[in-house]
Amino acid sequence: MMPSSRFHMPQSYLYKRSTATSMASILMATLIVTGCQSSAESSATVSNPQTSSASSQVLSDMSQQTLRQQALRIQRALANNDFARITDDIHPTRGVRFSMYAYVRPETDKTFSREQYAQYLQQSKIRFTWGELDGTGDPLVIPLPEYLDTWVDAKKYNDSAVSINEFRRNGNTINNLKKIYQKSDVVEFYYKGSDEYDGMDWRVLRLVFDNYQGKRYLVAIVNDQWTV
Repeated sequence: MMPSSRFHMPQSYLYKRSTATSMASILMATLIVTGCQSSAESSATVSNPQTSSASSQVLSDMSQQTLRQQALRIQRALANNDFARITDDIHPTRGVRFSMYAYVRPETDKTFSREQYAQYLQQSKIRFTWGELDGTGDPLVIPLPEYLDTWVDAKKYNDSAVSINEFRRNGNTINNLKKIYQKSDVVEFYYKGSDEYDGMDWRVLRLVFDNYQGKRYLVAIVNDQWTV
């Protein structure tokens, strides 16, 4: 019995050792393959942000171009006295606010919904008090079409400089636009004035846009000019 026992023990030992070695080899191969996959995934992860960043920049440029085109279309419609054409550009829920000067006054500046805007274009005898004229303090009381034609006076900006989210000129009146419209985009049209008046007759038209359900809409038309 003793010889038989000595014979089987080494054989069992060799079998276990062989099995352990095979398992170790398999485990090592698995780790190598997994390591290669992780390395490949890591490389892919590193390269993705660069691609994403480039795409975002392109989209940003495209978005600005789209906004500029929309603002130019609105300016041209107003310049041609085709006031009704901008109705669909007005914000569906907030309407559009008109500010005579750079300092926006939400409590007193006139705001019209789409429906009201379209209505008062047709009812051109209804007059509104838009604010007080700088220098005299007299109220400006005129109908909506006349306000658009004579005060907004968009035809003055047919060949003006256009900027996005940048104010090229400010007068004595405080410009609080970014405080009131903190998350809005602003397209500014700047008329530098005439040589006859040494540029003192400069004017600015600012169109303010907000996003709503994936589209931009007009929420404000703000004018600015030299004030005393």
